[in-house]
Amino acid sequence: MEFDLSWVLLGFPFVFALGWWASRIDWRQWRLENSQAPRAYFKGLNFLLNEQQDQAIDAFIEAVQKDPETSDLHFALGSLFRRRGEFDRAIRVHEHLLSRADLPRDDRERARHELALDFMKAGLYDRAEAAWAGLERTAYAQEAALGQLVICERWHDWPRAAALAQKLLAGQGQMPLTHDLARNLAHNLAHYLCEQAAAAQEPGEKLALLEQAQARAPDAARPRVERARLLAAQGQPQAALQALAELPAHAPQALPLVACEMVALAAQCQALPQTRALLEQSYAQAPALDVAEALAQACRASDTGGASQQQARQIYVRHLEQTPSLNAAARWLAGAPIAPPETHAAVQRAVERAARPLACYRCAACGFTAKTHFWQCPGCQAWDTMPPRRVEELDK
Repeated sequence: MEFDLSWVLLGFPFVFALGWWASRIDWRQWRLENSQAPRAYFKGLNFLLNEQQDQAIDAFIEAVQKDPETSDLHFALGSLFRRRGEFDRAIRVHEHLLSRADLPRDDRERARHELALDFMKAGLYDRAEAAWAGLERTAYAQEAALGQLVICERWHDWPRAAALAQKLLAGQGQMPLTHDLARNLAHNLAHYLCEQAAAAQEPGEKLALLEQAQARAPDAARPRVERARLLAAQGQPQAALQALAELPAHAPQALPLVACEMVALAAQCQALPQTRALLEQSYAQAPALDVAEALAQACRASDTGGASQQQARQIYVRHLEQTPSLNAAARWLAGAPIAPPETHAAVQRAVERAARPLACYRCAACGFTAKTHFWQCPGCQAWDTMPPRRVEELDK
């Protein structure tokens, strides 16, 4: 049987028509999917701008399902999950990105960075540390070092935290430090060294660490205060008083924390007039209740007669004239009997009760309040965010 080529020639147009028809179907489907994905993306962006995070997440999930290869949608979705506190979902999104073999290098580093942030927010510091370690030689190297520094603080690994801070200050990162960041790092390094000194057993080692902290951050208050307290504990009141007397020149804002300690040391060293003059100068520049209390103590310590007691009470009156204060009023009442005695006791109790919440210290970053001053806020773990002044003085 002979093969008829005419059938082949007649079949070519039919096959061509079928191919063209099939390509048109695929093209229309592709155009439909690509038109729906941007529409879902812009809808999610609109929800996000209107602070409707739930609807934005649903829209981005829809966009990701229609275009699973778009990494930007995954980043937006993971960021939304993290902001909402859904850390497990954010981790899954970013881990899914890292599992893709076709992900470009920049996107892979960005995904690892986002994953490290997810772990930090979730409190998974061991996994966060591994994620930060993978970014040491990338564009996120500086942020990775700062993230590892935060982890060391959470674990109270002060020697490693000090080493990391010194490395950053030495300029071993890929990006130069800004002036504010370098200053904050120097102050944090001083805190790390002070924490090591608090844990050290030998007095010589404590003193060496505190002196190193003071050299690293000359304008930091804590190294000078801790060094003075160590010297006082070692029976060197003169050296301790000299260390505290340097505060007005380097960290005047911290003087209220140690004003009463200075008066006690001055009484031991027979240096009350010089200390009173220093405190008066500081009070004239920035009136503070604790400095006024120290001046009143200095008056009472200089003489046990009635004149010194009256002079001490007058210091509270002067403070009340400058800055109305319930705490100053309570302290004035303590040395000013009102007849009859039962009336005085009732008034004093009422004033002290009303003044008690105002005598606390408050963190400027998170609002945490405490009766005692902390160098590191127990609430937000930030350093030097608790001003050395009472709440009552800050609210004026």
